Amino acid sequence: MRAVVVREHGGFDALRFEERDVPEPGPLEVRVSVRAVGLNHLDTWVRRGVPGHTFPLPLVGGSDGAGVVDALGPGVTTVSLGDEVILVPGTSCGLCEACTSGNDPLCRQYHILGESRDGTCAESVVLPAANALPKPPAMSFEDAASIALVFQTSWQMLVDKVRVQPGETVLVQAGGSGVGIAAIQIANLFGARVIATAGTPEKCAKLAALGAHETIDYRAQDFVQEVKKLTGRRGVDVVFEHVGGETFQRSIRCLAWGGRLVTCGATTGGKVDINLHELFFKNIALFGSTGGSKGVMPAILRCFEDGRLRPVVDRVLPFDDVAEGHRILEEREAFGKVVLRVS
Repeated sequence: MRAVVVREHGGFDALRFEERDVPEPGPLEVRVSVRAVGLNHLDTWVRRGVPGHTFPLPLVGGSDGAGVVDALGPGVTTVSLGDEVILVPGTSCGLCEACTSGNDPLCRQYHILGESRDGTCAESVVLPAANALPKPPAMSFEDAASIALVFQTSWQMLVDKVRVQPGETVLVQAGGSGVGIAAIQIANLFGARVIATAGTPEKCAKLAALGAHETIDYRAQDFVQEVKKLTGRRGVDVVFEHVGGETFQRSIRCLAWGGRLVTCGATTGGKVDINLHELFFKNIALFGSTGGSKGVMPAILRCFEDGRLRPVVDRVLPFDDVAEGHRILEEREAFGKVVLRVS
């Protein structure tokens, strides 16, 4: 089979197509013939490297995917040969206190496909049967490959971490990204008012069509001042952050007294300044979040089946164009997900 392998960090030429033996599933594992792979900013970080973090290279990239089950390991009873499935990115031991209480991202053996174990950017992938969930019948493989990581992550951030409530106001930073688009829809689902930022008027218009109640073009407007105007200077109850860098401190300034900020990333840098006086005087809470529990995915998929959530795919590229997919993400050209069609 062909797989995209990163052997050393670098530019787009670090994405190498290699021939590998087709893997065989072990106990409680399945093998999936991959039809489509969804790209994430995580893939670009793995390729480029992150200062202070060690990835287990060589590594097959890719966290999201969808395909057809074509081999079963011993003991598998939850899926059958020929099933069309969505691949859930987070794996864990399934036995510890964290896993059995539905907090599998806290498992000491928690791994995200394509980050700390081989991922989906290959013609075949082996993973635990628990990570292969039925694909909604009406959903294409390309759409199915676009949703798991971003919706699982955004659900954990908004629902499980900050517990967004009806009537609250949520600021979604970089709303045109994969997690941003998921966050807008989930916040709406739970009855919140959504203010979303984007870098162009065209993206702002798309965010409004997606369900954002107000939008801010952060290149043309000071988003802190705009948030104050839109909320009568009160601020927002929740900030959904994944940008980091200099945006982080300004995001905190957007919070109302007693507000909560939740972050899952640092696209523009991980070093931030925090004004502790503002933090404790305003009773602000900060939350970090990675991935999400497998247990929330059936509920998320039901929301897709009945139309309350929808995938947003910017474009579908041939498998051979994986480097172009990385470039599109890094240049922030996409609104929604970039997907590779494998077969």
